[in-house]
Amino acid sequence: MSQRDKDSEAYKKHAAKMAARMRAAVAAASEIGPLPEVFDQERRDSCKGDLRAFCEVYRPEAFNMGWSSDHLKALNRLELTAMEGGLFGLAMPRGSGKTTLSVTAALWALLYGHRSWACVIGATAPKAQGLLRAIKSQLRFNQLLLADFPESCWPIACLEGQAKRALGQKLGGEPTNIEWLSDRVVFPTVKGSPASGATLTVCGITGDIRGQQATLPDGSVIRPDYVLLDDPQTRESARSTTQNDARIETLYGDVLGLAGPGVKISGVMTCTVVQRNDMADVILDREQSPEWHGERSQLLEGWPQRMDLWQKYQDIREAELRNDGDGSEATEFYREHQADMDLGCEATWPERFNEDEASAIQHALNLWLRDEGAFWAEYQNQPLDKVDDELISDTAIMQRVHTETRGNIPVEADRLTAFIDIQKECLFYTVAAWRADHFTGWVVDYGAYPDQGTNNFRYSQAKKTFGKLWPNESLEVHLMRALNDLARELCSKDWRRADGASLSITRVMVDANWGISRDTVYAFAKQSPYRSVIYPSHGKFVGASSEPLNAKWKRKPGTKIGQHWRVVPEANTKRPTMYCLYDTNWWKSFMFQRLGTEPGTQGSLTLFKASPATHKTFARHCKAEYPTKVESKNRTVDEWKLKPDRPDNHWFDCLVGCCVAASIEGCGLGGAGQAARQPAKKKRRREKVSYL
Repeated sequence: MSQRDKDSEAYKKHAAKMAARMRAAVAAASEIGPLPEVFDQERRDSCKGDLRAFCEVYRPEAFNMGWSSDHLKALNRLELTAMEGGLFGLAMPRGSGKTTLSVTAALWALLYGHRSWACVIGATAPKAQGLLRAIKSQLRFNQLLLADFPESCWPIACLEGQAKRALGQKLGGEPTNIEWLSDRVVFPTVKGSPASGATLTVCGITGDIRGQQATLPDGSVIRPDYVLLDDPQTRESARSTTQNDARIETLYGDVLGLAGPGVKISGVMTCTVVQRNDMADVILDREQSPEWHGERSQLLEGWPQRMDLWQKYQDIREAELRNDGDGSEATEFYREHQADMDLGCEATWPERFNEDEASAIQHALNLWLRDEGAFWAEYQNQPLDKVDDELISDTAIMQRVHTETRGNIPVEADRLTAFIDIQKECLFYTVAAWRADHFTGWVVDYGAYPDQGTNNFRYSQAKKTFGKLWPNESLEVHLMRALNDLARELCSKDWRRADGASLSITRVMVDANWGISRDTVYAFAKQSPYRSVIYPSHGKFVGASSEPLNAKWKRKPGTKIGQHWRVVPEANTKRPTMYCLYDTNWWKSFMFQRLGTEPGTQGSLTLFKASPATHKTFARHCKAEYPTKVESKNRTVDEWKLKPDRPDNHWFDCLVGCCVAASIEGCGLGGAGQAARQPAKKKRRREKVSYL
């Protein structure tokens, strides 16, 4: 044998020896036995048929706030769905943990062998993969699960997050067949394990759902038998009829057909209703989708009866936050009046509120005040139908001008009214002219006091304020001085009509709702030289669940009653001041109808002649609120709410107040020159009514 052959033979022996050593090393590395014993069999067994116990024992960090009645209903339905079959649609308030609850339910069902293949479906594939990562994290890092479910969690822990190690993993010399992928997890095959070979897959609802199946070592074919749909719609799809219909079709065709021919799949859909008749709304509707056993839980049951107190609370809170406060004054107001403010409603989850809040009801109403549309959709699961106020855009309002310039009155006008809105650092006002017989209106002036030199400014950035004008004086002194100065400016001015005739303001309404301003406004109204034309005013939120403002109010001598307003004297006062109470919801809708009427026609409302840029901020104030149609047993009401991104609505309030004042002064949409009056009980003829 040549040296070359000897060298070749020696190399082959060396290579074989190294290969053997490598195989031994790989075998040693892939062998994960022996399997640890179950640490607490009694604890494990106690949770087998009890999902609530499983959540509390094995995921205490996620479920640490107590259970609401809605949580308990959901837990019961999730148990039945996993153990006995069926479908369940679940809508809970945002932040209630419905996704965490349903993910934990899927984990529980697989570990105990209640289900063998769970398919997680999200609105998109990335969202579904996020749910899978949450489940994988529990399987890998939850030490309690590792202690009590070693047959499932020990092989997973041995992977140390490296999917490649799954290829050769063995337990007692037998392959575990474990898979640890980004869109798929196959539980280890372990003799005697209830989760042996259990599978978890994910996909987006618009992705490739069909054809999911696997062949086991014994040749049998398995398919998904449990599906978890987590918020399977997006805001875009919910608002698109085409996308909405396509997702519902996918749900009934592809998703519910995953189990294969002749087999019913079990599943849970956690969802949030975005708007009426979207995918979630349809599935939760037991009339349209009875097989889903839909449950809609709410943050609040019932609704507060004392909305007048909540309106005051809102005024305090908004004023406080605008001045860099933390909301503590509003919370203190709530604590003082909590019994009355809570009357009529109940929080379904009493433990749910923030550390700076006093109760779950206050927390819920704060969410409502922040964004009513989102509150009813995301926290009550009862989205409201919005009135299409976008027919009147900011730009359209800016361009609604009449023929006269600022301070001048069109020749058709025969009434002149004003409204003053009070804020902590300045006053806002609007002056409007009207024609009495058909309620056509013309805004002739608006502004702020102190004068800012421009009307295009934000209240929070006002450069001239009471504090700068009168330093070291109290707020009451600021308001009294400002009201006297502004009333003198408005009421003493010679307002000229286009034909040369002179008009005076016959009614000035002053907002008396803001903060501590009430007593100051009433004191001003009593001592002002223009007190004969001044009314303190109180706008009242009258919702669909409330009766109309004057429904049960009895007409009394010395009072005046009109369309959703009344003028009455102060109670328990020797020298009573007349004040006006009006329904803000009704009059905001009325005013917006005037803005929606073709300029120049009867019943329209226009602004003084100026460039559109001049009216930019005024238009933004007018569009700072939006209406939502709310139905009750007896009536439908447009309830108005401030938009979160537009905190300044002061000229909007002023314009609404001018409309109310015009109605008081005899303006009406009819031809009689008198405002239509609400029905009232008949009075005896001898009773005289004075219209002051």
